[in-house]
Amino acid sequence: MVKELYDPHMFNYMWESLDQDRFVVGTYYIEDTKEENIDFIDHLAQVQRLALEGSTASWMEVKEETPEVRERLTSKVLNYLEIPAPKGTKKAIVQMAFPIAAWEENVNVPMLLLSIMGNIPAFPTNMRMLDLFIPKSVANKFNGPKFGIEGIRNKLGVHGRPLILQIIKPKMGMTPEETAAQVYQSALGGADLVKDDEMCSELANCPFEARLEAVLKALGRAERETGHKTLYMVSITDEVDRVADKCRKAVQMGATGLLFAYSAGLSALKVIADDPTIDAPILLHVSHMLALLPRMNFPVLSKLCRLCGADMMLTPSIWSSIPVASMEESQRVGQTLTAPFYHIKRTWPMPAAGMYPGLVEVLMQEHGIDFIVPAGGGMLGHPMGYKQGAMAWRQAIDAVLAGMTLQEAAIKYPEFGAAAKQWGIRERPQTVWGYSGAEYHPKFADKNLG
Repeated sequence: MVKELYDPHMFNYMWESLDQDRFVVGTYYIEDTKEENIDFIDHLAQVQRLALEGSTASWMEVKEETPEVRERLTSKVLNYLEIPAPKGTKKAIVQMAFPIAAWEENVNVPMLLLSIMGNIPAFPTNMRMLDLFIPKSVANKFNGPKFGIEGIRNKLGVHGRPLILQIIKPKMGMTPEETAAQVYQSALGGADLVKDDEMCSELANCPFEARLEAVLKALGRAERETGHKTLYMVSITDEVDRVADKCRKAVQMGATGLLFAYSAGLSALKVIADDPTIDAPILLHVSHMLALLPRMNFPVLSKLCRLCGADMMLTPSIWSSIPVASMEESQRVGQTLTAPFYHIKRTWPMPAAGMYPGLVEVLMQEHGIDFIVPAGGGMLGHPMGYKQGAMAWRQAIDAVLAGMTLQEAAIKYPEFGAAAKQWGIRERPQTVWGYSGAEYHPKFADKNLG
């Protein structure tokens, strides 16, 4: 009997063929270019290789890999959507379904990641994961964020506006007392949150416990003076066998928030988010995640971070000093973090890096009011001081919500006016794309009223 080139246990599927609660589905862009001595590319054979790598197979067949095993445990190819490409190159969007039967007795993050992005990136000339469908049966094994958007709003008693966060700068080197003095000024100016820089860890002149104690005292003093509450995200990134104990110690000392870097791993994030004794919101810093972006897009990464328990996380922006994603991909990150997702709470987007008060209106146009804007230099670099730097952010937000232009706000508020002079006011570019030209677009065309 002739052996089929494309195993029906893998290829004779489409979305409608699935019990969709039994599979996670990855969507990938793959591209392959032939070598000079090869005149034919069988791209479905490459897809078959990828599907097998994400499930059962070796490069050689073994007798124990029976048709029953393949039917039950091998990845299923749901779509091959070819993209026009030059001769000698094949490009396609491929969707592969990975059966949760492979790890359903012990649903865990490392095994999920191995399925969807284990050896797969090693084989195509170029590839990128574009989307991930997570069925309810898998999501039910996750708790997601403890607090999310609504929980942190309730914790602060702040509703109806974006939140502002001060990033402690310089990244490292200050004593606990210097750190406390800095955040005290920002809290007086109205900062809702402050956070350690992700690079701040255990320094000889700034031990974790001493820094936490000093900052909490300073923020308590500011709250007594102003009535405004400010949360502190203390850095707890550490080895996986120490991070949970460090979180518990921080919470016992009164920590109001935790800063966790992606470099410590999604599994560690899930462990601390699931721990009922670690009762503090988690800010996920995406540094190190950026190294994955050539192979996995930001919306997929953000969905995984939300699933694993990030209450808030830094997100890309076209206005950023670290431009890592397109405008469209950046927008989809915020939308992915706040879209309905079974029982999983919403995660705060945080358009990050190089933010300054003159961006407030465009950030609100892009994100609404449910975002946190983190500012380091764009607050602490204010020419009038740290307190005034925080005030400028609050003034810009209040002005936009009141229907003022930021140009009007710059005249009304000296603090925002100084910030606007320092960094400027931005307007989002508008496009006539989709029409034959500006003269045909109802928004831009001459009205011929004369």
